[in-house]
Amino acid sequence: MNALSLPPDFEARVKRDELMSKHTSWHVGGPADLFFSPLDVTDVSGFLQGLQPGTPVMWIGLGSNLLVRDGGIRGAVIETHGIFDELERRNDNEVWCGSGVACAKLAKQCIKWGLGPAEFFAGIPGTLGGALAMNAGAFGGETWRHVVSVATIDRHGVRHERPASDYSVGYRHVAGPKDEWFLGALLRFELRPGVSNDDIRQLLAKRKATQPIQEWSCGSVFTNPPGNHAARLIEGCGLKGFRIGGARVSEMHANFIVNDGTATADDIEKLIRHVQQTVEQKQGVRLNTEVRIVGEVVHG
Repeated sequence: MNALSLPPDFEARVKRDELMSKHTSWHVGGPADLFFSPLDVTDVSGFLQGLQPGTPVMWIGLGSNLLVRDGGIRGAVIETHGIFDELERRNDNEVWCGSGVACAKLAKQCIKWGLGPAEFFAGIPGTLGGALAMNAGAFGGETWRHVVSVATIDRHGVRHERPASDYSVGYRHVAGPKDEWFLGALLRFELRPGVSNDDIRQLLAKRKATQPIQEWSCGSVFTNPPGNHAARLIEGCGLKGFRIGGARVSEMHANFIVNDGTATADDIEKLIRHVQQTVEQKQGVRLNTEVRIVGEVVHG
């Protein structure tokens, strides 16, 4: 068996050479060697156990905050959105949420339950799994402020329950046990019976007025430097509207790079590097990427 051979019961269900452009919010990205949509935790456990040792594994939710290079991804990609979708109230102020649940859905359900502050999750354009992986935040809120414990699965298909204290968490950064992926989390909120959907609507209206959510983007490209805003620094360099190929810095919000429909991943990555270099030269600040860049470069 070669490195990408699969047990017969999985072979028919796994897509080979699946274009990642179909699964990312930037709509770019080359083929993944293997692309798998599991039915449940038992299914994903069997898939992981069936992979040849050393096969790289990547998990994907809604494909926001992700740039897949044009050469694609070697190894296996596991899709979570629509699969790990449990969302239930465990007691007065705790909620169990699966990693495949869209953050916007979590926000709306917490409003119905009179729990908060959870409205900020509506501003995160991804799933809880991605939010856990990077401590995603919006409108002043952050994911890990609410995490009590998590369920994970390792590359041998073994499930683990871990307290939040097993993880080192910072601004858009989470470090924990190696080769484990989030299946879901127990989240704690406060009782807020007065909160309504109007609160989410106001936040989303603000987002719509200030961010290019109608265009193809990944969300924020760069993290905010201490005491400053990436968008302000980029705009200060006159980079709004700057373009490389089909990728350009948004005129609406300078920390967004949009795909006009013709961009390659290489266009986007070159634009990211150009913005970093320009801001460093003109403002003396090195911007760090919030977006995760993965995959192989196409060598012409």
